[in-house]
Amino acid sequence: MVCAGIGLHSGERVRIVLQPASAGAGITFVRTDVTDRDNRIAARAHAVSELRLGTTICNRAGVSVATVEHLMAALAGLGVDDALIEVDGSEIPVMDGSSAPFVKLIRQVGLQSRAAPRRAIQVLKPVTVEMDERRASFLPALKPMIEVEIAFEHAAVGRQSCIFDVTPEIFSADIAGARTFGFRKDYDALLAAGLARGGSMDNAVVLDETGIANPEGLRFEDEFVRHKALDALGDLYLAGAPIIGRYAAERPGHAINNLALRTLLDDATAWKWVNMRDEARQDVALAHS
Repeated sequence: MVCAGIGLHSGERVRIVLQPASAGAGITFVRTDVTDRDNRIAARAHAVSELRLGTTICNRAGVSVATVEHLMAALAGLGVDDALIEVDGSEIPVMDGSSAPFVKLIRQVGLQSRAAPRRAIQVLKPVTVEMDERRASFLPALKPMIEVEIAFEHAAVGRQSCIFDVTPEIFSADIAGARTFGFRKDYDALLAAGLARGGSMDNAVVLDETGIANPEGLRFEDEFVRHKALDALGDLYLAGAPIIGRYAAERPGHAINNLALRTLLDDATAWKWVNMRDEARQDVALAHS
């Protein structure tokens, strides 16, 4: 699977190639434009190096790839456990600001199930973290679930909540198409900070003083909270496996998603490895073309 686009923050054109990986290999990014040192970056929570307006992962050689969350959400939502992602730049392309283009492309390539059951992380007890006015918890549950609540003073957003079971069908229909969003009043400050150089109404919902600036409007009435749920799913897939449990977050962002995940993984009494024996949850990989 090949796709190209611009980086949301870098504004640079970048190309990615998704390839199958061997069973148990996990998700690995490879910076093909870096040839003088280790250019492989494992998609794991401990590799996260930056969390401002996106999730960046980095290896020990200092090679990084930014804004991985939308692609990671697509892989998590479709149940892809093993993949090699080649990227010829420092940031994953933003596409339309959602996971939908990645979902479409992955399905065009095709998926294949393996005989072995998927390994998963089962939450055994509540784990809660707080950061400023944000709060996030992992709670025991019988299946992977995401629950998100947000509150913004902007009239077009207000208070919104979303809860969904992480299945390919639900993710594809209800979550994948939700786009990232931003406020026009913050744009100049973001540019000055070296961010959002590739941002536009082609890849984000833009909010101004009067409401939604995008002429096409919203894809969902509550698109904002759905996108926050999408981000959370992508950030949490840096666990390296599905999480059987409910992730409940109030005013979530990339920083608290990562803090909650690291806190869970650092507590050996809070989780255990299990096999997802349901035939519908078999190990899934990208098909060989």
